Amino acid sequence: MEPLNEDTRWKQRFLNFQRAFSLLREVIEQNEDICTLEAIVKEGIIQRFEYTFELAWKTLKDKMIEDGLQIEKIAPKYVFKEAFQSKYINDIDTWIEMTNDRNLMSHTYDFSKFDAVLDKLQKQYYPCLDTLYTYFLEEFNKP
Repeated sequence: MEPLNEDTRWKQRFLNFQRAFSLLREVIEQNEDICTLEAIVKEGIIQRFEYTFELAWKTLKDKMIEDGLQIEKIAPKYVFKEAFQSKYINDIDTWIEMTNDRNLMSHTYDFSKFDAVLDKLQKQYYPCLDTLYTYFLEEFNKP
């Protein structure tokens, strides 16, 4: 089996991100207010958010490397800061807040915090993820 080159790596990662984002999109777009759903459903949405977020920043990192950028630290906040400086994303504050909330959700099971994060997911984070998804899709389909 041949080793992956960087171009192939970001594209393969994007395909995984695309599948995860589609699952998150499904639940966000089918519900006007995800905070009113049952607790078990909220937990599932948080899980979808977590793995979509992970694939988003890792796909972004791989795409930036494929484009020739040098990434000194492999951590979400650092990657987002580099992406903002290099014009891959345009809302650094939301991405940093999203990183903080993703970390919080990985370490807490406080349902009052779930609702706050779910509200931000629906109103702030999902639009940023959608914008990044659209960018990746356009790049993926370039000849």
